[in-house]
Amino acid sequence: MARRTVLGRWAVGVAVVLLLAQMAVATVTTALRQTPTIDEPVYVGTAVAQWREHSLRWNPEHPPLGKLLIGAGAAFAAPRLEPPLPADQGLLGRRLLYESGNDPWRVMLYARLPVIALTLLCGLVVFAFARELIGLAGGLTALALYSFSPDVIAHGSLATLDVPAAAFLLTSVWLVWRARRGPWLYLPLAGAALGAAVATRMNTLAAVPVLLALAVVSVRRTRPGSHARAAAGAGVVALVALAVVWAAYLVVDPRLRWAPEQVPDVRGLRGALVGLLPLPEPFRDGMRMQFALENRPWQGFLFGHLYTGSKWYYLPAALLVKTPLGMLALWAAGAVACVAVRRLRPAAPYVLLPAAVLLAAAMQGSRDFGTRYAVFLPMFLAVAAAGLLAARWRWAPAAAAGLVLCVAVSSARAYPFYLPYSNEAFGGPERTRYRLHDSNVDWGQDLGRLAERLRTRWPGQRVWLVYKGSGVPAYYGIEAADPRRVPASRVHGLLVVSDSAAAKARGRLAELLAESRPVEDVGHSITVYRR
Repeated sequence: MARRTVLGRWAVGVAVVLLLAQMAVATVTTALRQTPTIDEPVYVGTAVAQWREHSLRWNPEHPPLGKLLIGAGAAFAAPRLEPPLPADQGLLGRRLLYESGNDPWRVMLYARLPVIALTLLCGLVVFAFARELIGLAGGLTALALYSFSPDVIAHGSLATLDVPAAAFLLTSVWLVWRARRGPWLYLPLAGAALGAAVATRMNTLAAVPVLLALAVVSVRRTRPGSHARAAAGAGVVALVALAVVWAAYLVVDPRLRWAPEQVPDVRGLRGALVGLLPLPEPFRDGMRMQFALENRPWQGFLFGHLYTGSKWYYLPAALLVKTPLGMLALWAAGAVACVAVRRLRPAAPYVLLPAAVLLAAAMQGSRDFGTRYAVFLPMFLAVAAAGLLAARWRWAPAAAAGLVLCVAVSSARAYPFYLPYSNEAFGGPERTRYRLHDSNVDWGQDLGRLAERLRTRWPGQRVWLVYKGSGVPAYYGIEAADPRRVPASRVHGLLVVSDSAAAKARGRLAELLAESRPVEDVGHSITVYRR
């Protein structure tokens, strides 16, 4: 019996290693092939400048912790960045990657590696959380769903803040759950993870009241009726979280020098609440900047319809397109099991409530740009999905295994184009551009692939380019002109258009596309037309 137990543990360990290994291969190879996305130069440039200048002046609308991690990775590339540095954060990123003699491929890879490492470590949290709730089979099911998630792979391979913030938040929830057995060991750790989430992205603030309430529930589980002890437990989580946020800012600048040129005036209830937060002034001003961004008239694109403003159902609709069908089925079945199965009911608020609150908050946003705003769902709902195995339904284990296999196949078929992924019901990655735009499809990631395709298949051709991204086409050897700046009669040869730009095309660009013939698809994010 002992030998069988040891062999079983070895088998589980091997399965965990294999699942994380395939995820590591997917994220690293994706990171190697993709040029900088729209947001990455800002984060990487800010990260390098923060470490060197100890200043909070760049990218203040986001807290510094995630960028400190990115900067720690970028430091291994030893990038050059000579002062004086531009005040504009976009120009700062361009200076670092393309104007300082650095190799942008090398700098971006090293900047992405800490996010990749954190993504893999979060997989261990998903496994541990589900194993504690359901057992080893549940842990492996949850880890498989997580490790094959196209959204997690896509954004876990980029030097951005969405996945790190969600990973820290899931870790905090898991630790609060563990506090039911040892509150004074796990609650400080939960507070540290919660603080790390808030110090990475401000949108995680929506989950703070939920985490504090769950901390009260966990403490009362150990000492029923002890209201003071429960309140003290929540206080520990809050105080440690505050300390971590303050520490993140102090690491960048121990003197917290902060003299912004312009901070929006936020009035009403939101302004009053921001003013009451016991957080550093740069954090509170960053929140005011975020509120100002929310007030701008952004454009969205959903199922072929271009609109100004936002739609409350945008994220659910986008998730329906970009989530593997087997994963959607397991999410729904697992959520039902968490509520219906008696032994899982105590865990249901921990697994489902934070995700529901964060999704509700994200749906209120004005920027309909992508499912990256809900990348926490594949993490939390992977744990919930494993709950299907706790149900006393004879078909549950076979159904779970079959659906996980479907997810794995769907994810593998998308390799290495995870960013424009959509499931088979919506035609796969090559059809996503007809339904969604921006970071769902085309975030500027395929400029390098475009350069290679033009060099090998279309050498010497006249190229006209409408590129949506932060990369510099000329650096990759793309010599092209903007077709919107000359009369249409002069535009002949290859018309290359980012799919997000095509989705939003109006006026001159729409006329040019109507008179052109698509001849090449690059990474399912850029289309080459013959004109």
